[in-house]
Order: sequence, then structure tokens, then C-alpha cells
Amino acid sequence: MTVSLPQSLVLLGAGKMGGAMLEGWLRIGMDPAGISLVDPHPSDEIVALAQEKGMALNPDAERIAPPDVLVLATKPQMLDTAAPAVQAFIHPKTLLISILAGKTLANLAARLPTANAIIRAMPNLPAAVQRGVTAAAPGPGVTAAQRALADALLGSIGRVEWLDDEGLIDAVTAVSGSGPAYVFHLVECLAAAGAAAGLPPAIAERLARATVEGAGEMLFQSPLPPATLRQNVTSPGGTTAAALDVLMADDGLKPLMVAAVSAAKRRAGELSG
Repeated sequence: MTVSLPQSLVLLGAGKMGGAMLEGWLRIGMDPAGISLVDPHPSDEIVALAQEKGMALNPDAERIAPPDVLVLATKPQMLDTAAPAVQAFIHPKTLLISILAGKTLANLAARLPTANAIIRAMPNLPAAVQRGVTAAAPGPGVTAAQRALADALLGSIGRVEWLDDEGLIDAVTAVSGSGPAYVFHLVECLAAAGAAAGLPPAIAERLARATVEGAGEMLFQSPLPPATLRQNVTSPGGTTAAALDVLMADDGLKPLMVAAVSAAKRRAGELSG
């Protein structure tokens, strides 16, 4: 099914994630004339992009047509103070997509009572290179057409996973939201291990970085499960098997990762409260 892109969209918050999403929308062919940007402190890059593409920057709500979609990408702690300004852009048929960490559908509905259709989404950092993954949970007022529209917009920066239960968002935050930092730290640790094994530190870092880049690309391109890819590169009795004996021990990487994700999920719940 071909999904029409929105005729009008307001982006509130054009920081790193908002800016990455904006680039995605332009890339999939959304008319920049239908996009309005609202940010009290826009970067020089956003100002230049708005001028180049003809997008409205910080327009008065009364001076633009009611938007089909409003994307809320400000800092979560700004919601209470920004709510009156946000409310001015929301009309009965406006779809509100929020990427505010820790702000539930109930939080948003309470602060923005005229929003009839709300989707809570959690993108992650690789959205900046179109390799993000976004988990999204629709509120009860979201129509099938609005969900398809959100899928197209969120899909412009990577994959989209739809959740039937908003309560899973904290687990999503712990896995994919925070996950890029875990991978970056893995590169740090692998580089440190290479240096400890005698490699010059700069070479160890380049090898570790390129290894994770390549393995990530294999995951992206291959339909095989990660376990199969691991088995394919592991010769019985070889060097990889020796290393995996350590990583896959009862006290190896898996329980450590479970503890890390559990800590992140717990903290996400605390921030939501």
C-alpha cells in the first residue's frame, strides 16, 4: 500500500534527533514547503537548511494551517513549560508523534488535552545515519491511516517496530535506545584488549572499530540469525572458539549484558515516574 506523506508537518525541536528525522523526511520526498520548524535556539545548520529549502522557522501557530502531523522532539524536561505553545499547534485531526523519553501517552494526553491521536516513539542514535530503529506505541485514538503515516515518517530513519503494549518502552529504551553506547564501549574494550596483547593502541583501535563496522554490516545484509553467523565464523578448537569459551561461560558476557539492560530498564522506569 502506498502511503501519502503529510501535506503539513510541524517539528518542535530540531536538535540532533529532530534534525536526523527532518533529513529523513526530505529524503523520502516530503515537500519542504509543508514543513514548519519550531526551535528557540536552532543551529546554524538548521537555519541554513530552512532558508535553502523554504521551510518556515519559528512561525506563529495562528499563521500556519492546522498541521496533519506534529512531531514533538524537545527535551523531555521542557514538556511542562512548552505545553501551552505546543497546544497551539494541535487541532482535532492532528497526529501527535512524541519522541520524548520517559513521557507516557498518559503524560502527553494530560498536558495536551486537545490531542486526540498520540503515538509515543523511541528512536535511537543511528537514525543520524539512516540506520536507526524506532519502537512505537499508538494511543487509542490513532487510526489505521495515521499509523501508516507515522510508519512512513519513522521509517525514513531506519526500521520501525510497533508495540501493542506501551509498557514495553522501558525495555526498548534499555536495549535499542541505550544500545549504541554498549556497542561503542565494546569497541573500546576490544581495542584495549588488543593493546594488552601487544598491538600499538592506534592500530588496535582501528582494527576493533573496523571489525564491529563489518560485523554490523553483515548483520544488516544477512537474513541469518546472529547465532548462525557466530557459528559460521567459529572453527572447532580454533582461536575464536577459545575466546568464546570465555565470553559464553556462565559468568561471561550474557549475564553481564542482562544486568546492564536490567539497570537501564529500571532507570528508565524511574525517569518515567
